[in-house]
Amino acid sequence: MSAVIVRPSVVEAVRRGRRRNSARRRLVMGVLAVLVVAGFAVTLMVGKTFYPPGDVWRVILGEQVPGATFTVGRLRLPRGVLAAVAGFSFGMAGVTFQTMLRNPLASPDIIGISSGASAAAAIAIVSLSLGGTQVSAIAIVAALAVALLVYSLAFRDGVVGTRLILIGIGISAILDSVTSYVLSEAAEWDLAEATRWLTGSLNGVGWQQTVPASLALLVLAPVLLLKGRDLSAMQLGDDTASALGVRVERSRIVVIVAAVCLIAFATAAAGPIAFVAFLSGPIAARLVGTGGSLLVPAGLVGALLVLVADFTGQYAFDVRYPVGVVTGVLGAPYLVYLIVRSHRAGGSL
Repeated sequence: MSAVIVRPSVVEAVRRGRRRNSARRRLVMGVLAVLVVAGFAVTLMVGKTFYPPGDVWRVILGEQVPGATFTVGRLRLPRGVLAAVAGFSFGMAGVTFQTMLRNPLASPDIIGISSGASAAAAIAIVSLSLGGTQVSAIAIVAALAVALLVYSLAFRDGVVGTRLILIGIGISAILDSVTSYVLSEAAEWDLAEATRWLTGSLNGVGWQQTVPASLALLVLAPVLLLKGRDLSAMQLGDDTASALGVRVERSRIVVIVAAVCLIAFATAAAGPIAFVAFLSGPIAARLVGTGGSLLVPAGLVGALLVLVADFTGQYAFDVRYPVGVVTGVLGAPYLVYLIVRSHRAGGSL
C-alpha cells in the first residue's frame, strides 16, 4: 500500500488559510464587541434628555446625580442591560439549533419554542389574571415543555433536522392559533398587556426582569461554550460525530436544554422578540467566515440587533414601536428569501 505524500507547500497554504481565518475572526469579534458597548452607551445617554458619559458613569458607580439617577439608573440601565442580555441569549440559542440541525430555518422562533412561551403567557394574563413573575415562570415552563414535545415527536432512531423543523412549524401553528383565540376573548385591559408582552417589548422593564435573564445567561452560556466542539462535530452528521468520539444523544440533550432555557428566560423577560434568534447566526457566519464556533459571534450580533432595534423603535419614528416590531420587519423578508433560495436549489428546507 503506497503512502500518501503531502507536499510542504500544501501544508503551508492550509496553515496560512487558518491563520487568516483566525485573524479575521478575532477582528470581527472585536468590532462587534465594540459596537455592542457603543450601542449600550448610546442607550444610556440618549433620550428626551441627553446625559454626558461622565454623569452616566457616576450613576453606574452608585453616585447620586440629579435627574440622571432616576432616568439612567431606574429606566435606561435595566432596559439597556436586558436588551444586550436578551439579544445575546437569542443569538446564541438560535445558532445552537441551526448548527446542530444543519439548517438555517432551525430557529427557536420557527420551530415552536417561542410560540409555546407566548401561548402560555397569553393564557396566564387573560384567562388566569396573572402578572409579573408568575407569567414569566409559566412562559419558561411552557417553552421547555414544547421543546420536549417537538423533540419527542421528531425522534425516530435519532433526530433528523428537517423532520424536527416541520413538526416544530406545525406545533407553532397550533400554538399561534391558541394565542389568537385567547386574545379574541380577552377584556380590553388584559388585551393591552398581553399584546405588549407578545410583541416583544422592553418598555417598562426593571431589574426584576433583567436579573433572572442575566443569571441564566451567566450559567448557561458556559455550558454551550463547553459543548462547542461537540456541536461543531454534530454539524458533520451523527455518524461522523460518533466516530470522532462525541456522545451524540447525550450532547444533543445537554445542548437543547441549555439553549431552550436561554430562550425561555429571555422570552420571559422581554417577550418573544421576533427573528433575533433566526437572523443572528447567518449574519455572524457571513461576518466571521468559515471555521470555528459561531456561538459568541452570533450572541454579539443578537445583542447588537436588539440594542439598535430598540433604539430605532423609540426614536427613529414619530410613534414609538416595540423592539419586536422592528426586528420583525427585518426578519420576515429574510425568512422568505431563505425559503425561495431553498426551493430554487431543489431542497426541502
